[in-house]
Amino acid sequence: MAHLIESVQPHGVAWRRGIRPGDSIIAINGEAILDEIDYQALTNNKAKLDLKILRADGREENIRIIKAKEIPLGLQIADTMVCSPRACKNKCIFCFIDQMPPGMRNTLYVKDDDWRLSLMMGNYITLTNVDDLEFERILKRKASPLYISVHTTDMDVRVSMMKNPNACHLMERLERLRDAGLHFHCQIVLCPGWNDGEVLKKTLADLAGFYPAAQSAALVPVGLTKYRQGLADVKPFDRESAGEVMKIARAFQEKMLTEKGTRFVFPSDEMMLIAGEELPGEAYYEGFPQIENGVGLLQKFEDALKMEAEENPLPPIPRRVLIPCGVSVAPVMRQWMEKYAPEGVQVTVQPIRNFFFGETVTVTGLLTGGDLKNQLQDADADEILLCQNTLRAEGDLFLDDMPLTDLENALKPKLTIVPNDGAALYQALLG
Repeated sequence: MAHLIESVQPHGVAWRRGIRPGDSIIAINGEAILDEIDYQALTNNKAKLDLKILRADGREENIRIIKAKEIPLGLQIADTMVCSPRACKNKCIFCFIDQMPPGMRNTLYVKDDDWRLSLMMGNYITLTNVDDLEFERILKRKASPLYISVHTTDMDVRVSMMKNPNACHLMERLERLRDAGLHFHCQIVLCPGWNDGEVLKKTLADLAGFYPAAQSAALVPVGLTKYRQGLADVKPFDRESAGEVMKIARAFQEKMLTEKGTRFVFPSDEMMLIAGEELPGEAYYEGFPQIENGVGLLQKFEDALKMEAEENPLPPIPRRVLIPCGVSVAPVMRQWMEKYAPEGVQVTVQPIRNFFFGETVTVTGLLTGGDLKNQLQDADADEILLCQNTLRAEGDLFLDDMPLTDLENALKPKLTIVPNDGAALYQALLG
């Protein structure tokens, strides 16, 4: 495949060797380029590059470039090199997308299971959709660290949970990643009665056997909506069952701290909240390797909130502020406001029940415009501070496709969207 060069950095190393927009790259150092992974692996920190170029007039030409290792080529490649997400072929019993209501926008039904996005963006992958040839490319390109959805190392249970016979090859692939000197972080989505209890103990022991190639493991409670018709029988965690998970995690952490100097396994904030446990301090999280999995997110939020409260000398605008949030975090948010809210700002925390997905969904990021509108329309406040995570990346639509402007028009108080960051929340509280 030839990849079109859209632009060339003027007077950069490629420009000086005569490469121009409209040319295309066929190969680098004799290797064909499939995508951005290949391009980055073959050009980064390389002093000598042999490029096979297809000129705009159809001629092929070989060009040698010698440069300092840290200097980039300075090429902008067309979309042919962009990693379009590869679709997931699993039918996991806990898949959130399978529990989505019909009629939503198409992008909300996309299932990706792409190792390239795991490397570049930290997306979790199962490795069930990677054939042998592509797995060899993972090893060859030294793709590390990867983020792997393990769920269990009992291969019979894994196949049953993921409804994919290829799920049984996980352990041999983890061994090959380890033997190639690559690192990976693990995710375990826990479903009561499926992969908790003794199955979880086995999983943690097996993964610890890969340390330090296996860097960490996150324990995440299954998320269940009310749209589970025809799906497997999966129960949500309650205080007792989440407490059992915490007991297993603590015992394993103590063992790993003694033997390896790391806790290795980290229950998510949500698991701790369900179990009714206090959140630990920053040191517990060992650098927050699983922050994108909701492990330590609340701790980082509070740390930033506290620091901003202590260091920001600006006086607040006195007023009544309302903070809507998910049911699970509401008690924590109330504690924070009691400790850190600026004097003169009256703060009310209002948990929003999720009727759109069902009340088993309790996180703030899955609140919808309709639920917010219905439960805030009589809000008695001067300003409402709403977390940005309730909106899509563009900041204009909620999950139920309600435009932000519709919610703003429906509410009497001023609505302010606040980034999901403790410092940003404190600044918003100041007004």
